[in-house]
Amino acid sequence: MARASNRQAVLKPQDFYLLLALAALGDQAATTYPELAAFSGLSMSEVHAALKRAAAARLLFFDGKQPRLALPAFNEFLYHGARYAFPAVRGSMVAGVPTAHAAAPLNAQIAPSADPPPVWPALEGSVRGVALVPLYPSAPAAALRSEALHQNLALFDALRVGNTRERKLAQTLFEARS
Repeated sequence: MARASNRQAVLKPQDFYLLLALAALGDQAATTYPELAAFSGLSMSEVHAALKRAAAARLLFFDGKQPRLALPAFNEFLYHGARYAFPAVRGSMVAGVPTAHAAAPLNAQIAPSADPPPVWPALEGSVRGVALVPLYPSAPAAALRSEALHQNLALFDALRVGNTRERKLAQTLFEARS
């Protein structure tokens, strides 16, 4: 007797990372698989698999062959579910790339505190702070190449680790970017 397979599709961190990268690109034409791979630091096979899983979760759709965010579903998941699906993992003091309230655009609106800032551990990083494991390992390097991606990832981290005020401000800033 054949066993029924329970192959439930599950989003992975790189899937949501790629969605944040797509949001950073906006309506730019750089949405072929090789361009997305170069922009995000993912391999082309990871890009392909991530887009398939995100489409299965109805967070994006394909307009012809171009992936497009399903903005209402993406925003709902971003604001209400992603921080539970991809909880923040903190570490020790390291040098890294600033994120959450320590990075733009939030750092212009939130006064720094005496606490060390959250950073993604990275050799290229110029700030010493408390490690916050990035959503995907290639995120810090990709964020240093693209200010828009860095801001999206930092806003997402603010949604994951911020206090109520920081989360509301991050949501407002995301809404203004859509």
